[in-house]
Amino acid sequence: VQLQASGGGLVQAGDSLRLSCKASGRAFSSYSVGWFRQAPGKEREFVAAISWVATNANYEDSVKDRFTISRDNAKNTVYLQMNSLKPEDTAVYYCVAQNNGKRTESRSWGYWGQGTLVTVSS
Repeated sequence: VQLQASGGGLVQAGDSLRLSCKASGRAFSSYSVGWFRQAPGKEREFVAAISWVATNANYEDSVKDRFTISRDNAKNTVYLQMNSLKPEDTAVYYCVAQNNGKRTESRSWGYWGQGTLVTVSS
């Protein structure tokens, strides 16, 4: 599976942005998918994940109620809708697929996209 993330950019605090991640490979619809992010000088952290049937999603506490993860298996695409963006959301965002463990741990994900940069100005 190859993952191609897009949709990042420069926005102001309070704005919204939607990230997309297009996957290649027929097995995509059977995988859990998610997003991680890495801010400058910080460790990579979990953002959100969703099950392959899109019935079970979880979020990192700081983005809960502001971000929404969704997927369209017919399009092999996962989305991250980000609302009420804050400067502390500035990071490179990575989409991931195929979870084999705890969703919040980066080591449990088998496939990683190349990342897309989100910059939120104050």
